[in-house]
Amino acid sequence: MSIFRPKFITFDCYGTLTRFRMSDMAREMFADRVSAEDMPFFLRQFAAYRLDEVLDQWKPYEEVLKNAIKRTCARWNIAVSDEEAGKYYQAVPSWGPHADVPEGLARVAKEFPLVIFSNAADEQIQHNVDKLGAPFHKVFTAQQAQAYKPRLKAFEYMLDNLNCNPEDVLHVSSSLRYDLMPASDMGIKNKVYVARGHEPSTPYYGYTEITDIGGLPGVVGL
Repeated sequence: MSIFRPKFITFDCYGTLTRFRMSDMAREMFADRVSAEDMPFFLRQFAAYRLDEVLDQWKPYEEVLKNAIKRTCARWNIAVSDEEAGKYYQAVPSWGPHADVPEGLARVAKEFPLVIFSNAADEQIQHNVDKLGAPFHKVFTAQQAQAYKPRLKAFEYMLDNLNCNPEDVLHVSSSLRYDLMPASDMGIKNKVYVARGHEPSTPYYGYTEITDIGGLPGVVGL
């Protein structure tokens, strides 16, 4: 990608900027019910059910997470209490950024307005944003949009509320499935994939790949 000077740099938050610890929590919580051999697939299915939950009409994020872990456990025929299922939602606001995030964000924030669209509840997101170490022009949530990524309605909400076109933004995410694939479908040509190991690289979707946020300033010529 040639150097592009966007009107806004837009970000996914959980996983891309904030260290998303769903799998860490599930691994610890279910160590007594799922074998070490089976745990990788259990965690993969938990992630898949979270995605499945957000593809329907909007529901509160607490329900998304509770439903996802309960459906996973039902598939594995293991018990999970409502109290256990609720711990995931409760934990999210306490999670901080990946170590590479504050410095890289601070550098690009000096030159560009930064924006977040997060699959989050309004009551959660600012706790995470405050830990990122950089100012944000706008922070949008699925609750505001009444739609979760990867639904196109979420991206429409973000672009409409920024009063800009798809070609005006540079979208940054560590997820192809939630962000970069639908961003491509929306006509967002300028994209950055942060390769944190969540998903395999898929160059078909046309992005610049970096290993962490420390590489982002170079993408925009800083």
